[in-house]
Amino acid sequence: MMKSYKLLFLFIFSLFSGAWINHGHAQRDIPVIAAASDLQFALEDIAARFRADSRKDVRLSFGSSGNYFRQIEQGAPFQLFLSADEDFVFRLHQTGRTEDRGVLYATGRIVLFAPRGSPLNVDQRMAGLKAELAAKRISRFAIANPEHAPYGRAAEQALRKLGLWEGLQGKLVLGENVSQAAQFATSGSAQGGIFAYSLALSPSVSKLGNHVLLPEDLHQPLRQRMVLVKGAGETSRAFYAYLQQPAAQKILEQYGFVLPAGTAK
Repeated sequence: MMKSYKLLFLFIFSLFSGAWINHGHAQRDIPVIAAASDLQFALEDIAARFRADSRKDVRLSFGSSGNYFRQIEQGAPFQLFLSADEDFVFRLHQTGRTEDRGVLYATGRIVLFAPRGSPLNVDQRMAGLKAELAAKRISRFAIANPEHAPYGRAAEQALRKLGLWEGLQGKLVLGENVSQAAQFATSGSAQGGIFAYSLALSPSVSKLGNHVLLPEDLHQPLRQRMVLVKGAGETSRAFYAYLQQPAAQKILEQYGFVLPAGTAK
């Protein structure tokens, strides 16, 4: 009798341990996608549709493209990289980290934003910002860190082109990425900021203030490219292909991204 109970216990234990092992494998089989933070709202919507359509799952990680570039270069286990600057993708390919040079999936845009209660009037040539700086009514202005965030570099280029960069020294609040810059700009602790159009179009952000789309001639194009990292699995490959389909591209358009020429609407 004792031997029978022992066999039964071992059988039940093997069932539960097998389930735990399979669950562990399932968790490991969900690829982690490194994505520029301007994609936060758009990519979450796309991933939700992907899960519904394919019954496959992905984990999204958002941050600055420059930081992800360095992490992938050092062997971080990301399977797909969506960069806000295609140069990071090209450089990873040169070092053998990616399967190829990837695909251009969109061009980004930037906005000038003023939170509710700010004295700043937003306009395309930033005359309102210039006036408020002259009147000493701007003490904090948010952008992403230009050292590693493409949207921060675009913001710096626009401010320099309009002669506003020097006047903002000592007043800049730098976000680690463009999403954090948007948080600073909308919080009310800053009088304004420059960040991604895709974030400004989100209902949760747009209700917090006013924004204006800045002209493309104020900065270098934000050409955004995605690429599979070497060793990418089946699910990440499926998601990569899904991002190039009309359903995903329509969502990108809804968030203000400019699709590559020739892309089907």
